[in-house]
Parts: sequence; C-alpha cells; structure tokens
Amino acid sequence: MADKPTSGKPSATAGPTKAQSPAGAAGEAAPSAQGDSQQQRVRVEVADKDSVCSYANFCRVTGTPEELILDFGLNAQPYGVPSEPVEVKQRIVLNYFTAKRTLQALSLSVQRHEQAFGVLETDVQKRVTGGGGTS
Repeated sequence: MADKPTSGKPSATAGPTKAQSPAGAAGEAAPSAQGDSQQQRVRVEVADKDSVCSYANFCRVTGTPEELILDFGLNAQPYGVPSEPVEVKQRIVLNYFTAKRTLQALSLSVQRHEQAFGVLETDVQKRVTGGGGTS
C-alpha cells in the first residue's frame, strides 16, 4: 500500500529499521532531506478487528535453532514461587528476524516510557519495599 493515510485504520511502517521519530513510529512516511524515494517508508495496513486482547504478567521464552517461542500467562502469585502452575494462555512463535525487529521496537517503546515517567524497576521486591524506581 502507498504512503497515503488510511481511513482511521491502524497501520505499521515497513522499511529500514533505523530509530524512528515519533511521526515515523505512528506509521507516517518520513520525508528524506534529499527527496530520496529509497528512504521513504511504506505504510502497511493492519486489520485488527478480529484480534483478541489479553493480559499477561508472565512470559516464558524458549526456542529452537529456527524459531523463538513466547508463552504468555497470568501468574496469580507474583511474589515468591507460585504454589500452582502458571497457565499459559497465549503462545507466539517467531522467526529470529521478526524477534529481533520486535526486540528493537519494544526497546524503543520502553526507553520512551522511561524518559517520560521514570525508570521501571523490574525487581518486584524492590518495588514492594520502595527500594527504587517508580511504582
């Protein structure tokens, strides 16, 4: 699809995986300084009307030489060792190329969040006792 805006439908940007400006992250075409058509990003229309939204506070990452497997679930006991098994509700299988692009996108999003709201403390015990980071 061309870089023409769609009628309110979500879109993603395809193209070089350089750090994007906020406009580029929203899926808009980034004009190049020299008018290079090779540098323009192509918009990809995303149809998500049949997608399912789920919450997860647990993620297990495993893999094979060809694929990365992400299992997501809800851990009812986030402190200590759960007494019951965590039930996996979603599984996403990615090739390593897609996994690397996903890692870059997630990293950029977390950096922006931390710049706006402060550092995220991933150690639950430190968050509970107030030993650092934001809640």
